[in-house]
Amino acid sequence: MSIADGTLLMVGAIFALLVTGLPLAFITGLVALVFTFGWFGPMALPLVTTRVYGFVTEYALVAVPMFVLMASLLDRSGIAKDLFNAMRVFAGRLPGGVAIQTVVVAFFLAALSGIIGGEIVLLGILALPQMLRLGYDKHLSIGVVCAGGSLGTMMPPSIVLIIYGLMASQSIADLFTAAITPAILLMGSYIAYVLVRCLRNPKLGPPLTEADRAETFANKWQALKAIIVPGLIAFMVLGSIYGGVASVTEAAAMGVFGVLLAVLLRGELTLKTLHGSLSQTLMTCGMIIWIGIGAATLVGVYNLMGGNRFISQVILGLDVAPIVIMLVMMAILMVLGMFLDWIGVAMLTLPIFVPIVEQLGYSPIWFGILFAVNMQVSFLSPPFGPAAFYLKGVAPPSISLKDIFVALLPFIAIQICMLAVLLIWPSVAMWPV
Repeated sequence: MSIADGTLLMVGAIFALLVTGLPLAFITGLVALVFTFGWFGPMALPLVTTRVYGFVTEYALVAVPMFVLMASLLDRSGIAKDLFNAMRVFAGRLPGGVAIQTVVVAFFLAALSGIIGGEIVLLGILALPQMLRLGYDKHLSIGVVCAGGSLGTMMPPSIVLIIYGLMASQSIADLFTAAITPAILLMGSYIAYVLVRCLRNPKLGPPLTEADRAETFANKWQALKAIIVPGLIAFMVLGSIYGGVASVTEAAAMGVFGVLLAVLLRGELTLKTLHGSLSQTLMTCGMIIWIGIGAATLVGVYNLMGGNRFISQVILGLDVAPIVIMLVMMAILMVLGMFLDWIGVAMLTLPIFVPIVEQLGYSPIWFGILFAVNMQVSFLSPPFGPAAFYLKGVAPPSISLKDIFVALLPFIAIQICMLAVLLIWPSVAMWPV
């Protein structure tokens, strides 16, 4: 059997098993074992275990449970809720002010944890009911919550960028530095979209009433205090990385310490809170590790079969400009993102795509930012966009999945426009690196 036939058979087997509903980690691991025995025989099994060992012993992985624990503690404490309520004071008289406030809070939360699912659930509980109560357009409200919550894929300390740096052997600190400008531009694009629509049609996002704006000086001081704590934690994490004081892993530990201290001083550190946060951290990290093990095994076997050379020859052999090859890779990532979890997409494609990017003369750091934007699109894209299902779990019963996916279309278009901007002007991301 040729490597071309083997590639088609492997891809077909993966998609056939996906239809059965089996977890991706089991599917990739099973296909890897079948191809190991079928292509090389049982003597090749130690090569597969070596690949797995290399993945699970990566030091950079230690940062992942730290940032997940930060997000879990924020979800269970009142820090995020106070931050949202505080931003209400500054929403002012702007049409769509609460929607804009939601995007800004989402940006702050992304800078604190880099976890997406928890942000969307939290904003779905805090922001969505308030916007609906104030008479905001249903689709605008839904879109703001999901799109704002997905900023965690871009804004450091993004788990997506940490995994990319691990898989592509790139500096995570450089990836974080390159991601800041695109993340800010995305936030600004969401705000501009909301503002333009609400200025043209104030009924979509009515300004706050006089009663809602009647805040005393004490309320504003409380609001300021609620903003200072998350700001200090974000500065502790990102400032220590960019200042060269700590590595990403060390900064993650500092962030956990900062959140634990804040929760303790607020009197919210209970055994129930700690147990729930640690349990969620274990489940999330267990999922990441198992998917990583399965994908690392599959990619290792495929590379032994000569698959990486085959794919490289096929893509680099195309008689087209390098930018067209980049567009092809972007399209592949988008299609896979519609059906697979981002971790699976990263583990399956990056070991093949990153060497091709380097051979084309492009920066792997720049490609990492493109990958993160692609994964942000995948979080919103039907039919399996995780953001829609996260929100559906906490949204009022009157909001259907169809409502959510329709509401997400303008924000997906904004994300694709940002992807185009980064492809045309790489310096948007690369100027500070």
